[in-house]
Amino acid sequence: MSTAYDISYEEVRNFLYSESRALDDKEWDRWLEHYDKEAEYWVPSWDDDGELVTDPRSEISLIYYARRDGLEDRVFRIKTERSSASSLPEPRTQHMIGNIELLSSSTGDAEVRYSWLTNSYRYKTTDTYYGTGFLTLVRGDDGALKIKRKKVVIKNDCIHHVVDVYHL
Repeated sequence: MSTAYDISYEEVRNFLYSESRALDDKEWDRWLEHYDKEAEYWVPSWDDDGELVTDPRSEISLIYYARRDGLEDRVFRIKTERSSASSLPEPRTQHMIGNIELLSSSTGDAEVRYSWLTNSYRYKTTDTYYGTGFLTLVRGDDGALKIKRKKVVIKNDCIHHVVDVYHL
């Protein structure tokens, strides 16, 4: 029998939709609220043999932040137009989430895998990004879910410009 603190599939699904919606709506502070203070955010790159790199500290990654404060800095740069991705005008994005799998769940955490697709429109051009996301979710003291670890695998990694958090 489930307790009030178990992490359910529906709660995970709604959480993923909420995070995506915050990105699409450019509600950066609300997006950050989805992340634990100790959250790791990693977008590995593919090596020359078509394999994903395995160590973000010693191999090149597309994006890597060991803690949420790296994401906070990223959001600050987006909001203050100091983005290295030259995000002006900001792209319009639409995130789609599917194939959500609750791999494991307990009263305090959950492991999740899902597929994602993002369409991004800027300069009269539409780009599409897609891949797989892997999350470790934890329940905070306030009962809300938070991302403790996020690994985003981009399947179409031959990209024409800098990828940013809102593309994923």
